[in-house]
Amino acid sequence: MILEMVRASLKVLPPTIAGRVAFELWRRPFKRGQVRESEREVHEAATVEVVDGVVTYAWGDGARPVLLVHGWRSRASRFHKFVTRLVELGYSPVSYDAPGHGDSPGPAGTILDHQRIIRRLQDRHGPFEGAIAHSLGVPFALYAIREGVSVERVVTISGLADFGYLTDAFCRELGLGAKANASLRRSIERRLFDGDDGIWTRYSVAAGDVDLLAIHNDEDEVVDPKQAPLLLAAYGPRARFRQTNGLGHRRIMVDPDVIAEAVAFVSSSDVAERLDLGA
Repeated sequence: MILEMVRASLKVLPPTIAGRVAFELWRRPFKRGQVRESEREVHEAATVEVVDGVVTYAWGDGARPVLLVHGWRSRASRFHKFVTRLVELGYSPVSYDAPGHGDSPGPAGTILDHQRIIRRLQDRHGPFEGAIAHSLGVPFALYAIREGVSVERVVTISGLADFGYLTDAFCRELGLGAKANASLRRSIERRLFDGDDGIWTRYSVAAGDVDLLAIHNDEDEVVDPKQAPLLLAAYGPRARFRQTNGLGHRRIMVDPDVIAEAVAFVSSSDVAERLDLGA
């Protein structure tokens, strides 16, 4: 209902003005993700710390940390099934509610804000044995890794690779066309990145030197499955791909097979160690 009202209001505005209004909506998501009843037990079991105004969560005994990065309008508790399995295997999941999401205050942050908080989490808990990121959390996590955060292997779920896809998808959701999209991009450049128009290339996923598993659903209604080949191309022979069917963008996060495969990839070094010991 709220989205329909916003769309109707934006339609009557000139594209340039609509793009500026879209920027304000961009900075303040329509709704914050709430902790669901199915997530509550795991959520309440976390050790909670506030780091630079961002609410962070840690589970386990601190050994073998794994970073979890959520997406747009989401929160750390969406990883509850991953957390449960990782803790069972002796890992210590670490996550955070992004600025303007979950229990963290303020407007939504930029990719640079995410880089800083991930770096702080590494200083506190890392280096990380693995990372699992969903949706918009994927470019945020991969950029932080590119800039020096230590992670042995990465699982991306429903991830996007093209930074410009953010505004493209957002404008489609709002029913806005190309001119409004261009206006939104200019507002983002000017107000968040000191007028830098090179951000759309700079913050797109680039070549990385970690092993990566990309999981994407063929019916993802939020992030086009065509983003997956871009991730695979960036990571070349170090990347693997797993397509799922019929799960969409959100149910993929609670699918038992997806969770099992993601956790198995993160813990693949265990398999190698056992093989070496048996040789």
